[in-house]
Amino acid sequence: MPEVKSDIEIARAATMKPITEVGARLGIPEGALVAYGRDKAKVDLGAVSTKGATGKLVLVTAMSPTPAGEGKTTTTVGLGDALNRIGRNTVICLREPSLGPCFGMKGGAAGGGYAQVVPMEDINLHFTGDFHAIGAAHNLLAALIDNHIYWGNSAGLDSRRVTWRRVVDMNDRPLRDISIALGGVANGFPRQTGYDITVASEVMAIFCLAGGLGDLQERLGNVIVGYTRERKAVTAGQLEAAGAMTVLLKDAIMPNLVQTLENNPAFIHGGPFANIAHGCNSVVATRAALGLADYVVTEAGFGADLGAEKFFDIKCRSAGLQPAAAVIVATCRALKMHGSVARADLGHENLPALEKGLANLGRHIRNLGYYGVPVVVAVNRFAGDSAAEVKLVREYCAQFGVEAFACTHWADGGAGAEELARKVAELADSGSAQFRTLYKDEDSLWDKTQTIARKIYGAGEIIADKKVRAQFQQFQDDGFGALPVCMAKTQYSFSTDPNLLGAPDDFVVPVRELRLSAGAGFVVAICGEIMTMPGLPRRPAANSIRINRRGKIDGLF
Repeated sequence: MPEVKSDIEIARAATMKPITEVGARLGIPEGALVAYGRDKAKVDLGAVSTKGATGKLVLVTAMSPTPAGEGKTTTTVGLGDALNRIGRNTVICLREPSLGPCFGMKGGAAGGGYAQVVPMEDINLHFTGDFHAIGAAHNLLAALIDNHIYWGNSAGLDSRRVTWRRVVDMNDRPLRDISIALGGVANGFPRQTGYDITVASEVMAIFCLAGGLGDLQERLGNVIVGYTRERKAVTAGQLEAAGAMTVLLKDAIMPNLVQTLENNPAFIHGGPFANIAHGCNSVVATRAALGLADYVVTEAGFGADLGAEKFFDIKCRSAGLQPAAAVIVATCRALKMHGSVARADLGHENLPALEKGLANLGRHIRNLGYYGVPVVVAVNRFAGDSAAEVKLVREYCAQFGVEAFACTHWADGGAGAEELARKVAELADSGSAQFRTLYKDEDSLWDKTQTIARKIYGAGEIIADKKVRAQFQQFQDDGFGALPVCMAKTQYSFSTDPNLLGAPDDFVVPVRELRLSAGAGFVVAICGEIMTMPGLPRRPAANSIRINRRGKIDGLF
């Protein structure tokens, strides 16, 4: 039996081309690349024309995630490689990994097996510094807010109503709620605040939705940082912060170009979480890719109830994107887990449990139908999957008029996803997509939240206490009613209970808090027990990451 190599071993054995060659293949001149070493670079937006772009946009999403793994990023990379193998000029667009999950429990986010983007270690650790720039811009505004209050507070900010928190790109539970400016008059005015993880920052959301530097600066100026005693909004623009924040982001806003193991181009740029933010890579990277390639394969975070919904209802709505096809990734193992099989028993054939768990996939298939985009299912195949299990998944999908393809890209790279690639190209080329969003701009914020919960999650209703209902009405009255809603909830279930697997019905979605992201252009509804600052597990991945005697990293992935 051949030795099974780890992802990091496979990545280290890769033969990478100079990034200038990867860029030249897309028609990007060497002078438009800002190199970060030999194998990664930023792309000057001024050198990429997006006018008249004819590329077709393909979304890769997934069933509800489980500890068994689904392989959405791996499938995105494998599909992109497969499309290139069959002669379709394709670029992959992914998000950048956050350090928090890398050192927490999720691990890296560069794909796996022989369907990876490289250099994998760099991508997972600091990369080109974009997240540090975003965190610095966010925290600069936080510092300017407290400095403004200290030096007279001409804007009349009520320190009890400052809504702008600080961020750090690490899972750090104790920072969720803190008190600042203790220790005396010289340190400012004490108040309660807290930290979010950087990927939940509104600056991150703005960064990923902005169309360029000018739009970025305008959106940053629209950020609401707090309210006066009369409950009038105070913005970053009023504090004259947007210019300096934009300066910190002027290099970061350029998309990052890397390559797959098969030397195909990939843009990796931006990284909002999908369970607490909108979960899509940057608009500038997607638009650049659409102007450079015939097909663009991108992903949205977690299951389709989170990532795909936000991709369609927030990103596509905001940027005017028209997706041509969608892929839902599933595994027999994860489906059996949704059918109540313990993780230790997933390697055994269990058709009754698989059939029960298929309801989860079925709801995701149904949900994507609301958006008018043709769908195909990718069964990311594991070695222990039986032929009968794969057949059952295919037969189930056929009931929805959807084809399912068994893929082996983890083991075989692009060659293992060619059948899927041909179908995706066929759907994208067919012109059958009739894209539409789930709700109308003019629907109220409450109705939008309820529509998502009922149609996408299968909930019976949403509930909120009097204070949160007042927030809905206040944002509506203040002129923000036309904004889309970004739902923050657990990724593990359609409900807000992570233990409620499968496809539950008629449950209640409690909306705990409402946050206005006026610069990004959406309202965040925080549901259930979801946290915008995650904590570390009992044994974090960080405990196993180290530099070995050869100077190489062990334990990252």
